[in-house]
Amino acid sequence: MLGVKSTCKDRWRQVLSEAKRIERKHLFTLEPGISENQTSEMAHHMLTLVLPKNLHDSYKAAQQGNLLSMQSFIELAKERQR
Repeated sequence: MLGVKSTCKDRWRQVLSEAKRIERKHLFTLEPGISENQTSEMAHHMLTLVLPKNLHDSYKAAQQGNLLSMQSFIELAKERQR
């Protein structure tokens, strides 16, 4: 599941309710540097952020382990379809 929000703020929770039956969720956003508290809560709810690679550096090192680039997400989706 890939949700899309140009900015996350608290709207990322909409993705959780839109895909209740899907365990692992992904959210594509263009928002740089979301707080550690929010990304920790996202990870707790099994939601992974998908961002353009050039925005990954706007996140702290501890957060970057739970980020995907769009290319990585596409590769993951292709792998799961096999």
